[in-house]
Parts: sequence; C-alpha cells; structure tokens
Amino acid sequence: MSMAVDVVVVGAGHAGVEAALAAARMGKRVALVTLRSDAIGRMSCNPAIGGLGKGHLVREVDALGGQMGLCADATAIQFRRLNQRKGAAVRGTRVQSDRKRYSQAMARTVAAQDRLVVIEGEVAALKLQGQQVSGIELADGTGVDCRAVIITTGTFLSGALYVGEQRTPGGRIGEQAASALSSALLALGLRLGRLKTGTPCRLDKRSLDYDRMTIQPGDTPPPRLSAWSEFVGGKPPLPQLPCHITYTNERTHEIIRNNLHRSAMYSGAISGTGPRYCPAIEDKIVRFADRERHQIFVEPEGIDSALIYPNGISTSLPADVQEQLVHSISGFENAKLVTLGYAVEYDFADPRQLEPTLAVRDHRGLYFAGQLNGTTGYEEAAAQGLIAGINAVRWLDEQAPLILRRDQAYIGVMIDDLVNRGTEEPYRMFTSRAEYRLLLREDNAVERLTPIGRELGLIDDSRYALYSDRRQRAAALGTLLETTRVHGHQQLDEKLRALGTPAARRGITLAELLLRPQVALAHYREVGVLPPAEVDDSLIDEQVELAIKYAGYIDKQREQAERLARLEDQKIPQDLDYQALKGLSNEVREKLVRSRPLSLGQAARIPGVTPAAIAILSVQLRRQRAA
Repeated sequence: MSMAVDVVVVGAGHAGVEAALAAARMGKRVALVTLRSDAIGRMSCNPAIGGLGKGHLVREVDALGGQMGLCADATAIQFRRLNQRKGAAVRGTRVQSDRKRYSQAMARTVAAQDRLVVIEGEVAALKLQGQQVSGIELADGTGVDCRAVIITTGTFLSGALYVGEQRTPGGRIGEQAASALSSALLALGLRLGRLKTGTPCRLDKRSLDYDRMTIQPGDTPPPRLSAWSEFVGGKPPLPQLPCHITYTNERTHEIIRNNLHRSAMYSGAISGTGPRYCPAIEDKIVRFADRERHQIFVEPEGIDSALIYPNGISTSLPADVQEQLVHSISGFENAKLVTLGYAVEYDFADPRQLEPTLAVRDHRGLYFAGQLNGTTGYEEAAAQGLIAGINAVRWLDEQAPLILRRDQAYIGVMIDDLVNRGTEEPYRMFTSRAEYRLLLREDNAVERLTPIGRELGLIDDSRYALYSDRRQRAAALGTLLETTRVHGHQQLDEKLRALGTPAARRGITLAELLLRPQVALAHYREVGVLPPAEVDDSLIDEQVELAIKYAGYIDKQREQAERLARLEDQKIPQDLDYQALKGLSNEVREKLVRSRPLSLGQAARIPGVTPAAIAILSVQLRRQRAA
C-alpha cells in the first residue's frame, strides 16, 4: 500500500515538527514519519528552551512563524533572562518547561494542522527517479510517494546507548534506533560520521535536601520567548517553580577519577566526538583538573512530575559509580536515582554536502535538518527544520529559496557556518559566533524577520496586525522620546540623583537622557514622565530603549553589514569552471569545487580560500557580466 503527499518529513523531534508545520502551513500535503507517535516534540535531554544564543534562535523561529516559542511559553514553569547585567546583544531568554506538557502541546498542534498526517514507522530507504527523490519506503514494506523529503533523525541514525560497559541500540532511552536509513544515505554516496552526546540520571525530587542548595527563582515579569504569547494579566498559564543550585566537590571528583576506565567515553567504546561546551562530568574532571567544583542546576521536569534533572552531571559511567557520585553531592546525599545517565553515539552527515537552503547537493528534493547536520540542542534543530520546510516548499513551487544572511539572523550565521566550515564536534550556537550581534538582538527579531514570515505565508492576519500595531506604537514612542524636553521635573530629577547621575539640564530630551547608562525607560514610567506600562508595553519599551542607547554602534555595524551584502550580491554561476581560472591554487580549486559557493561572500568564508583567490573570482565575474 502506498500514499502520496508533497513532502515527507522523517523524524518528529524539534526539527521535524517545525519542518512539517511550515510545509503544511504553506499549503503542501505533508506526512510526518516517526518511530513513535507518542514522542512528538519530546525533550530528550534538559527540560528547557532557550539560553545564551539559543534564545535568539527561538525568537527568530517565532518571528518567522514557527511553533517552538509559543509552545515553550504555554508550558513554562520558570522564565529567566540570562546575562541581564551585560550588554543587550548577549542577553538570552531561557524557559524551563514542563517536559510532558511541552510534548503534548506540540503533538496537539501537529494533530490540528490541516494537510498534515502522522505515520508511525521506520524509514528503511529512499525512492529515487534519477537524481531526484520520489518517496520513502518503510520497514514494513509500505511506502509514501512524494516530491521532497526532509530528514531530521536527531540521535536515532544508527544510535547506540552507553552506560559503563553496557551498549544497547537506541536513539533515546526506551526507543529503538533507525539503522536502515544510514545504509540508504551511504548508498547515495553521502559522507557520514559519528558524534556523541549524553544526559544525566534523573532523581526523585522527594529524596533531595533543598535546604543544602541555593534557590533560583524565575524573573518577574516573565521574559517571554514568543512575541505572540498572550498571558492573562501578564501572568503565565502554569504555576511557576524554582530551580536550585548545588556543586560537585573533591569527593565527587575522586570517585570519577578512580572510575574513568569504566566510562564509555574513556574506555574506547565511543569513537564519536562529544559536545565541547556541554561535556560529560567525567570529561569536565579531566579537562578542568584544577577546578575544585562544578555547578549543577537542579531543574524540576514538571508540575506533576516527581523527576529532577540535575543539569551538569551528564555521564556514561556505570550504575554503581553514578550512585556514588550523586550521593557525594550536597543535597543529594539520600537521592534516589530513577533513571541512569547515558551517552548516545549516532551518525551525522557532513553539512558541507548541503546548499545554504539545507538541500543535499546532487540529490534534488532531499533536505537535512537538525542533529543530522552535526548540531546539538533543541533550538538549533528547530531553526534548521523551519528553514528546510520553507525551502522544500519554495523549491516545489519554483520560487527563490530563503537564505538568511549573517547580518540578518542567527539562523543565517548557523547555517552559513555549517555549510561552509562543517563541524567535527556537535555545533552549538553562541552569541560570539555572530559578527553583527548588535543587529541581531533578541528584542528586534520580530522587526527583522516577521515581514519575511508574512511573505512566506507563515504569519497569519492576526499576528501581522499585532506586529503592525506594535511597530506603529514603537515609532510613536521613539518620536515622543526624541521630541519631549524635560527640565525642572521634580520626581524625575530626584530619581536621576538617586541613580547617581545629575538632574536633567535645560533643553535635554528624554532620548538624550536615555544615553546615560544609569537611566532606563522604565524610570520614566515610574516617575510619571510617561504613563504606566500596559501588559504589552515591555516588549516595545525594550526595543525602543535599546535602539536609542546603541544607535551609534548599530549604525557602524550596519555599514559593515552593507559591505558584506555587496559581496553576497555577486552571485557565482553554479556551472563556473574553476579549473579554467588561472592563478588559483589546487587546494583552493578543490575547496571551491566541493563547496560550490553561491556568492562571492560565501566563497570568502570557506576556510582556506584566500583574499587573492576572491580577487581572481571577482575579476572573472566582472568579465562574465561584461560579456
């Protein structure tokens, strides 16, 4: 038996869900194939969305019309803004979600989406007509005909789970691996490698001593991840819970050092590279031997859940060692381990085999997204899934693809990094990866990307009306601040002196006062210079205030970005014969032939492609335009 759709999405994790929803919302018939229909949108690791760099990605997915931010806000049990005391460009919103409710909410969204059907099964092979995909075959012998396939297999592609000396096939605890698909991809001539990630044990919250830990409450008011979330009276829909913080100690480290040979990471059982920036606890002890302790975030998994996620002690040590190390930690002395921590090793595809659209080179209609491309994290996966879904539809409709520039979105930075540089370890987004951080702030994601989402058909009328209204209010507020001059306002002057800055001089505007680092727009509302903030005003206030405070720096970055854009505008024909270009080294030719950059800007970012080579390419492109 076989059915026919426009797009098949393989895998229903964070990448797969965004890809499937985007394609269906853009008018295509979509089949979402998953090993387990009860695991749609499941949080495999920590029960949180967002963070430093990652919060930017979620805001951008949301601004384009994706689902992750809305779902996170609706199921959140704690909201926090990280790096609050640092500059606006490096702050990040993080939401602690109820793990079970998050997956349920995402599954309901998928079920309610028109033109989207969920199929439970394992994809065993791809069907091809020449170099174009024409469908998928399931392990049970059934198939689905289609015109595009998006593969988002996460850690399931030939996945293997490790606890000490024990190895079992699987992509997540209690769930089978997807092995046949690896062979199918290798048969296409694609390059696969192995990566590793992991997760800590889960603890029974009733067995912990919270008095021995430091409490960590959420922020008030809550900093939402989605611009479209509606909180009644500014309050989130679920009760808010605190997290806690504790630390490892010398006894913990001694237990780990004495048992390193029993860790799958150090016994030689695992060949894949693990994440540099979220290492297992045994890796931390080896790499940071001088550290006396390591922080552990004690995170509840949900309102009705008895489970605690001890963020910071991911491990593949055997069960008896996990028991010892957990019980050595303050507050965990009597902890009950409900599930063990484990490492998972899985296949990934070299992302340099992809176009910036996330289409696989030389195989039309085939797209990769998520951890399959060497990334780690829910947010990186969701962003790639959204772009793959959009571009699959654009390709089917013979329309220009969506390729976000590095000065346009963190999503653009991530994809550009992957397809140009590749990765030898799980790639994680950080604000430090972006050259234009001041242009890519969390607060202006909607301003940057919602018009694009609207054009794509992913932003409906109600959201676009809300966007337009906020934009008009922001413009009006900006004009008010630029034109309102204050002098002799007693309450304002008292507030300014309390903040450690002089009273307002004659003729100074509210916008000019905001340039003082001590002054915030909230102070104007506090003393009555501006009316009290309504529920929605905080989003507008933040954007307007930051645009004023950083105006000079933003202008400089815009000038730099415009120079980059000029390089991006110089398109390179895909049939350009690099072998015929004189002056290029063999190494540069090989890199250009393999990467086939779409523009001069993309070529300049390929490691090993020299400025001299870019100059030769530029001359060749001018000659072709003049011919």
